Amino acid sequence: MKKKLAVWKLISKSLQENVPVMLLYVLESFGSSPGREGFCMAVNAMGEMVGSIGGGIMEHKFVEMAKSKLKDNYEGYEIYKQIHDKASLQFQSGMICSGEQTNLVYRVRDEEFNAVNKIIGCIENNKSGQLTLSDTVMSFAEEIPEVDIRFERLGEKKEDWIYEEKIGYKNHLYIIGAGHCALALSKLMSTMDFCMHLYDDRESLNIFSENEFVQEKLIVKDYGELRTLIPPGSSQYVVVMTVGYRTDDTTVRALMDKEFKYFGILGSKKKIEKMFTTYREEGIDEALLAKIHAPVGVPVNSQTPEEIAISIAAQIIKVKNGQ
Repeated sequence: MKKKLAVWKLISKSLQENVPVMLLYVLESFGSSPGREGFCMAVNAMGEMVGSIGGGIMEHKFVEMAKSKLKDNYEGYEIYKQIHDKASLQFQSGMICSGEQTNLVYRVRDEEFNAVNKIIGCIENNKSGQLTLSDTVMSFAEEIPEVDIRFERLGEKKEDWIYEEKIGYKNHLYIIGAGHCALALSKLMSTMDFCMHLYDDRESLNIFSENEFVQEKLIVKDYGELRTLIPPGSSQYVVVMTVGYRTDDTTVRALMDKEFKYFGILGSKKKIEKMFTTYREEGIDEALLAKIHAPVGVPVNSQTPEEIAISIAAQIIKVKNGQ
């Protein structure tokens, strides 16, 4: 998200300084395309640029194209299909990684300055909204769309199209417990598209205040409060890593009946076995327990907080991407 914020900030700066600027956007992608839908970058007439649409020779080609168009005072937009296969008879991108993507080259207009700044405010304040790109306008609305990204061709003419994207964090990660593993996980996940929320019940914990990677930090009196603080949803990810068995148990009991995209518990196999044995003896539905990743993370024999964080992040990404 920080990368996208940098793109919109360069566009805003360019417009404010009357420097012509191009927005490059990946509208759709298929297969092993290096540029995924939603990837974007900005290039201005001063040669400043930020962001990416997939890298490599293709990106270089589009950057040079944008510079050339700006030099010629081009206004408007162009859409280009790119196929990453040198065997293709047309639309070759110059790359051989397979897949394809559709790129937009869009000259941002002065009258779109307010929309650009609204997008910046949305991201900086951890809110969500909808970006709309079309043949006629770039706009932003505070309404949250039902889907993350939608690109549709509305007719046979090339100008009949619309692109809509949810701006802001598409996923939320709730980290319960603010120890060293939580700090390492927060740092690692801060490079990804997750708005992170950190909870702990220890007011004097130094490492809690030192965690500058999350977007929200909250001290709770009891982890049972999380029942009302963490909402369910298909974009919600939860990792439980409190200081001990009792607080882990309180947290799990508060959240286990909620539907999350991902729910994991950090702990040894012995601790998890004891916890789940107790739940089964109490008659807790096996279907609820089956949804929990415990012990959390992919098995890589991790030893340090950093290695544990990598194993958890890998599992979260696997679940997020439907693998």
